[in-house]
Amino acid sequence: MTSAYNSFPMTGGNGQHSYLHNSSYQKAAIDGAEEKTRQCILEKLSRQLNSDLGIVRIADFGCSSGPNTFHAVQNIIDTVKFKQLKENNEGSLMPLEFQVFFNDQPNNDFNTLFRTLPPSFQREYFSVGVPGSFYGRLLPTQSIHIGHTSYTTHWLSEVPKDVCVKNSLAWNKNYILCNNAIEEVTKAYKIQFIKDMRVFLEARAEEIVHGGLMFVLGQCLADGVNMSETWQGIVVDTIGNCLMDMAKSGLTSKEKVELFNLPVYFPQFSELKREIERNRCFTIETMETISHPLEDNPLSNNFIISMFRAILNTIIKEHFGEGVVNELFDRLAKKLAMYPIDFKKCEKHVNYFILLKRN
Repeated sequence: MTSAYNSFPMTGGNGQHSYLHNSSYQKAAIDGAEEKTRQCILEKLSRQLNSDLGIVRIADFGCSSGPNTFHAVQNIIDTVKFKQLKENNEGSLMPLEFQVFFNDQPNNDFNTLFRTLPPSFQREYFSVGVPGSFYGRLLPTQSIHIGHTSYTTHWLSEVPKDVCVKNSLAWNKNYILCNNAIEEVTKAYKIQFIKDMRVFLEARAEEIVHGGLMFVLGQCLADGVNMSETWQGIVVDTIGNCLMDMAKSGLTSKEKVELFNLPVYFPQFSELKREIERNRCFTIETMETISHPLEDNPLSNNFIISMFRAILNTIIKEHFGEGVVNELFDRLAKKLAMYPIDFKKCEKHVNYFILLKRN
């Protein structure tokens, strides 16, 4: 979910290491917000939005290759239909039709996405693929009634340039992620995040009808918590250590490792709230933390490795070459076996649920 010039989607296909088969952690988070999403639609969706020839248009921004997007979309559709029936007992209104726009980067695996769509006799919507970065306009003005995105906006449009410059104070030499260990690195990532969030919200404000809804689900850090203190941060730092070990063994170069950074930034909750409040086109109807269904469950090493491989395979392969991936995750498995993550001592990511209403 970075810019088209530098785009690294989740691992496609339906193989062992695909996102299709290794995104249950993300699905659990979406499922955990399902009832809250239903309640927000029932309470906040304007009845007048259904007047456009009975067509309701829904967009999922950063849909990946499924199947999580299908569950989120179906929950929205079921709730909108229920709301219409509840509010129109006489049944005088025409049946609603639904059009769903599935968006992700142009090199996202849309083939797998559409091959795994629910069969037509079960599907209650017309589907459209929309390739392009959501850090910019994707759809016509005021064309969307309900927007949705889940666990996407921590992916930046690009890596901040200074973190890859050797003579910069923000050079992230020993790490591959903003783990909040170096103040100047954190500052560079924060500036990029602020820019991207502004562009994201401005684009959605153009596309969503007045009174329309935008759901934003994701993870951030609690105020005062560093990324390096979370289990996810520990895993990524361990991946960085494995890459450096591989450089010492001659399997890649030290320079390549030092210049490798993930376009990912997890803001603290107050940062996220501040940037959303700056966009006056939306009213924040709900912004709260929610629990992740798996947050109190220690995850197995195999589960962690499979999930991170599905997420990072493309970006690692692009930077280091195809031959590095198997060796890297084999080494990660050995390191995690030698140094198990103590989940009880790790700080937890904050899972958030945001509902915005277009003014």
